[in-house]
Amino acid sequence: MGFEQLASLKDQLAQQAKAEKLAKQPKKNIVPARKAEPVNPVVLTIRQLQKHFPKAFPKNPAPKLPMKIGIHRDLLEQSEQLGISRKTLREAIKTWCWGNRYWACVVEDAVRVDLTGEEAGRVTKEDAAQARGLEAKRLKNKNPA
Repeated sequence: MGFEQLASLKDQLAQQAKAEKLAKQPKKNIVPARKAEPVNPVVLTIRQLQKHFPKAFPKNPAPKLPMKIGIHRDLLEQSEQLGISRKTLREAIKTWCWGNRYWACVVEDAVRVDLTGEEAGRVTKEDAAQARGLEAKRLKNKNPA
């Protein structure tokens, strides 16, 4: 037997010993993978908006920003370029703007932003009051007495 044959035999024995060692190890509790539940298209659309317009649609935990009045029209004009249906886009905007994080940012004199994050007006006293009213109404409906 030559040195090359001995080296090859040594490698084979090492691999065999390694395989036996792995076989003897106790098996860990392996949890079977769960089937992925389908993701709501509105959530996917919001993620897409956050990707394209990060300053207008900041990711949590960053606070939301009051949006420009009529920003939905700006988004609808770009729906085809974004590859988002107008219906899904409307639902995503409604979802984004209909919640406590959004209403919390709608305070008097707060800066409203456009899609690029630039200033596009200010929140009026009436807008802030309306946001507080909507928030109170939603909380009341959520927790009826």
